[in-house]
Amino acid sequence: MITKKQASCLTKSLAGSALSLLSTMTWGQVNNGDFEQWQLGKPSNWTTIDSGISLTTEQNRVQSGLTAAAVSVLTTTQGNTDLTQSVSVEAGKTYTFSTWVYHTEGGVRARLVADGYHNYSDPQQLNQWQQLRHDYTATSNGQITVGLRFYDVSGFDGNEIVYVDNFQPSGASTTPPPDGGSCQDHALTFSLTTDRYGEETSWVIKNASNATVASGQNYGASQNYSEAVCLTAGSYTFTISDSYGDGICCSYGNGSYRLTGPSGTLASGSQFTSSASHSFTLGTDNGGGDGGGDTPTGYYSAAAGLSGYALKTALHNIIASHNNQGYSAIWSFIDQYERDRYFENNGTVLDRYSEKPTGTDSHEFTAVSDQCGTARTEGDCYNREHSFPKSWFGGKIEPMNSDIHHIFASDGYVNNRRSSFPFGEVGSSTYVSSNGSKVGNGSGIGYSGTVFEPIDAFKGDFARAYFYMATRYQDRIASWQSYSTNGDAVLNGSSDQVFESWVITMLKRWHQADPVDALERARNDGAYQFQGNRNPFVDHPEFVEQIW
Repeated sequence: MITKKQASCLTKSLAGSALSLLSTMTWGQVNNGDFEQWQLGKPSNWTTIDSGISLTTEQNRVQSGLTAAAVSVLTTTQGNTDLTQSVSVEAGKTYTFSTWVYHTEGGVRARLVADGYHNYSDPQQLNQWQQLRHDYTATSNGQITVGLRFYDVSGFDGNEIVYVDNFQPSGASTTPPPDGGSCQDHALTFSLTTDRYGEETSWVIKNASNATVASGQNYGASQNYSEAVCLTAGSYTFTISDSYGDGICCSYGNGSYRLTGPSGTLASGSQFTSSASHSFTLGTDNGGGDGGGDTPTGYYSAAAGLSGYALKTALHNIIASHNNQGYSAIWSFIDQYERDRYFENNGTVLDRYSEKPTGTDSHEFTAVSDQCGTARTEGDCYNREHSFPKSWFGGKIEPMNSDIHHIFASDGYVNNRRSSFPFGEVGSSTYVSSNGSKVGNGSGIGYSGTVFEPIDAFKGDFARAYFYMATRYQDRIASWQSYSTNGDAVLNGSSDQVFESWVITMLKRWHQADPVDALERARNDGAYQFQGNRNPFVDHPEFVEQIW
């Protein structure tokens, strides 16, 4: 039997030839210079992140693109504060390396690294972007270190945030569009970082007729690629494959991929087995509009002009064929998309059962390292909460068991106290979590059994998750009523109304009182990237009244 290592050796000479041809496209390029790609809580391709700093994504203070890096400087030892990567340069060529920094307190300054240390930022220019730049002429072919080092100055209190963005020259494609000229339709960019077995990676884009319109293969090991794709309007499926069946992260290197277009990210990821697929649509919207976020144009066109249960059925047909990523992949989704960038804005896991939107959280969780585990008390660890309990649909049955649209990061102990009780409004509580979520008997809702009540700030999130479940699974949800007592209290055994009348009334009230916000829109965009379908009631809140 040939091992993966032996197979790599057999193709080494071929991969080396391909690499020498393709690597000419990446001279002097800083990879992920706009900090748009993150993996396991770190920006992809930045190979040195010293122990004296920590990084999280930033969406509110951005110099270019969608995200920046929030760099927390934690030490006065400057040798432990480097953020760098290796960049290939060609002898005799001059490269202008530059980046933008944003100071918040004035106790830290940044210094540009480009095969040495050059220029300092002004730490007294607070709450504004300033640029650092240096012209570097290479004396030989090879690799140099590029990035930033952070220095403490008078007033440093041991923890200060500096925002960084738009490191240039960033990896941009030099490959011409398919027609050999400028793209007159939809110009996309495919960015790929390979693991140590790049020859195993390939990708393909197919149109609605299942015809291949773009593809790539024969990549080198641990390399960065950027390729241009030009597509006409229409619906497409992007699929990335690994011939060995272990994806491109993380056992054999930190690979990742991203397909972007004018409206933002269409596909991204890193962890999969043999393949991962993402569906997207390009073109003029033919109806249905866009209620916010990065909804692909035309996504809801088949639902235009409909109402009532006919609208619900049309939405079901639009969202019903999502790409199930499996239950274990939800940890990666939480790491990337379930972060607090809205309240404390500190990058901890955003848990709707313990988050205090207007105060200091009693407990905070660090992504990945605080995964459950056993939760003996509140604050022990976080897990994956089926807001629509899995016992209601018969247990660990796919794709419901792994559908990210109703699964949220949650305090493991509070999740256990919620159990599989219906959501409701509590009269007399028997348990209250640190943020005010309650367990107790229902009151004033037409149901007096035991219910779980989340705080007001997240009631709309859960209501829209339930409207999603009623729509996504309308072809089977009528049969779930008999699976559990708590499920029977909520479900009415139909495929159109789906829920008991008391549930509909309450969910509609929650939906109106807690409208869609930036947090929910960003999560919906992330879910679309993750599994290829959207929650229509986040994109179009008006659909709730039009159906129910």
